Amino acid sequence: MQEPTEAHEIADSIARLSDVEAALEFRSLPKDLGLEVFEELEAFDQQRILSGLREDAYQQVLEDLHPDERSRLLQEAPATVVKRALAGLSAGEREVTARLLGFPRGSVGRIMSPEVVTLPEDLLVGEAIELVRGKGRAADNVNTLAIVDRSRRLLGPLPLSLLVLAEPSARLSDLVDRSAVVVAATEPAEQAARLIQETNQANLLVVDSEHRLIGLLSYDDAMEVLEEADSEDVARLSGAEPWEGHYVSVGVFRLARYRALWLSLLLVAATLTVSVTQAFEDTLVKVAALALFIPMLIGAGGNAGAQAATASVRALAVGELRFSDLPRVLWREFRVGLLLGLMLAALGLVVGALFVGWQVALVVASSLVVVCAWAASIGEPCRWWPRRSGSTRPWCRRRW
Repeated sequence: MQEPTEAHEIADSIARLSDVEAALEFRSLPKDLGLEVFEELEAFDQQRILSGLREDAYQQVLEDLHPDERSRLLQEAPATVVKRALAGLSAGEREVTARLLGFPRGSVGRIMSPEVVTLPEDLLVGEAIELVRGKGRAADNVNTLAIVDRSRRLLGPLPLSLLVLAEPSARLSDLVDRSAVVVAATEPAEQAARLIQETNQANLLVVDSEHRLIGLLSYDDAMEVLEEADSEDVARLSGAEPWEGHYVSVGVFRLARYRALWLSLLLVAATLTVSVTQAFEDTLVKVAALALFIPMLIGAGGNAGAQAATASVRALAVGELRFSDLPRVLWREFRVGLLLGLMLAALGLVVGALFVGWQVALVVASSLVVVCAWAASIGEPCRWWPRRSGSTRPWCRRRW
């Protein structure tokens, strides 16, 4: 197999290793490549790497990280680790990092880049290009420029491509997109990431409560947020707690711990089936043919509930549903389940009549209608859980 050479390939290889092996492999990398690889790793794997480094190497890695990457790493760390990390940073980096960590957990402010090129609205294009050349080296992203007025309030973004192609004598105030969507720093990061998808913007500018520019959410950071959210959705949909780190490197006991709770709940729920069967024991003894259809009824109900749950999780994941929509969606899924039950009942009535007679087939068909309607209704609200990133309600603001 060819040895990985790209930063993301090396990061994937390191994430598959044990804690000790991962630290050793990371320490063998050249400094510049090591930093690129480190930024490609998830926060959990970054913590594993740092735990295996000496104090001086530990602090050097933190110092070289971009502020948003450092904040993303430290937001999951214990308070003692955060205190130790901040103490070893230079004064400027410590101040920036502390400011990002001061925003609510899961908010845009925690993951935004504070290094944005800002330009006054009264500049000419030629003057602005020279200013970008000077400021751009210290910025994390120069593809989106921020145009501000004299009071430092944000007017809107200006793509670098538009600036370069514009006439040198044009003013920035005539080029800025004043209707572009911006996001508040305190809003959920996932909603801001989905806002990038919906508006097709390369980056989103982030403002404070007074509409002053404080940062930028880049497209790549937004995709990381969405990947984490989607991974959480898939894990919960399969009946497990979401885990951190690379799947290959996750220990057996940790995976079992993440899955045990949901399996225990399902086991308890399964006892209800036993109690129902026991309650109708006499009927089943008299009409033994009914017992043949119990697995089919359970399977049909499980499938109907899983379909409703999958649809709701997908809608929640892409921001199509809010908690206030629950009654409306519940009523709709009940009707969908009822319709599906009727369709299956018609099929089951014909098939059942050929094997056990019309009377038993009619009971089974009626049961299919009730089971599918009930399963679709219950499967829907059982998947409405709170997000790690906060509310599912999006927020945005336009400047006209």
